[in-house]
Amino acid sequence: MSGWLAALDRRAALRAKAGLTRRLRPRAGTDSVVDLAGNDYLGLARHPTVTAAAGAALTGYGLGATGSRLVRGSTDLHAILESTLADWLGTGAALVYSSGYLANLGAIRALVRPRTLLVCDAHNHASLIDGARLSGAQTVVTAHADPAAVDAALAAAPGRPAVVVTESVFSVDGDLAPLPDLYTVTSRHGALLLVDDAHALGVTGPAGAGAVAAAGLAGRPDVVVTATLSKALGGAGGVVAGPEPLIRHLVDTGRTFVYDTALPPAVAAGVLAAARLARAGDDLRAELADRATTAVRRLRAAGLAVSDPAGGVLSITAPGPEAAVAWAAACLDRDVAVGCFRPPSTPDTRSRLRLTVNTGVPRADFDRALDIVVECA
Repeated sequence: MSGWLAALDRRAALRAKAGLTRRLRPRAGTDSVVDLAGNDYLGLARHPTVTAAAGAALTGYGLGATGSRLVRGSTDLHAILESTLADWLGTGAALVYSSGYLANLGAIRALVRPRTLLVCDAHNHASLIDGARLSGAQTVVTAHADPAAVDAALAAAPGRPAVVVTESVFSVDGDLAPLPDLYTVTSRHGALLLVDDAHALGVTGPAGAGAVAAAGLAGRPDVVVTATLSKALGGAGGVVAGPEPLIRHLVDTGRTFVYDTALPPAVAAGVLAAARLARAGDDLRAELADRATTAVRRLRAAGLAVSDPAGGVLSITAPGPEAAVAWAAACLDRDVAVGCFRPPSTPDTRSRLRLTVNTGVPRADFDRALDIVVECA
């Protein structure tokens, strides 16, 4: 075997010894497993209005966008989706990407100037971490959800341009960033605030407009919002929303936008339909909140350590990576899918099961799935 392949085998063996092997588990379209692992919070991925819109666009536009947005990839559906998202989020403009990951990379790079300081929460998503690394800017990682630590980091670099980067609802534990306090700090230091609202869009805020809107920060000129379109909206893609000059800058210079094939029109059509349903979906958000509260109560009653969810994400502490894998596998053997998070996917040394609320799952199945999670612990 070639030396480099042997080295990869040795590294794989070390990961296996540490309980960090990952496996792909293909599922069929007719899969009957109760889904407490995906991010389809409002159950819109299979909503008939959403799939009908996507199907019509598939017939009209074909499978893919056939090019980047600046060549042939922009359609009227992309333009309508962007104006809809900007109006919903309360920003001057919005730009749609083919993934939330690329949206975060592009947004961070666009905000970095010479001498820019990036201040990042320790629990930020990998896309935000990678965006900071690829930007080349000096990065300070602060304690999780700690405005005082952010204040100290900014105070230590007076006069430098700075961007504070955080999630709103954090993707691992599902807790909420202290956005009003963070904005007070960034305003005092003249810094920008970049908020990844991926797990809040559609789930929290007025008409589901997200945590930034809930904090009263929508449309502020020194706040930039990113989000994925693959969670509560049940589709794919990402968005950067903020002042119009930022969006113009991204169109002109953003490499993850300029050089990437556009989001397929059928997906844009489906997400557009989902966004309209989510905006009017206060009943779905009420059901999601009720299920999250129920899950925390029942899991804690069984003696499990559970996070306090701000949206549809909650995590349960596992004894270690091997135990988390075994626990998740036992649940799947009983037709319940749960997330299994281990280092390095977790921002600390804890392994967890991550449960996500999907209001598209029948309530009886959801309740039964909670019982199975407890029984398999």
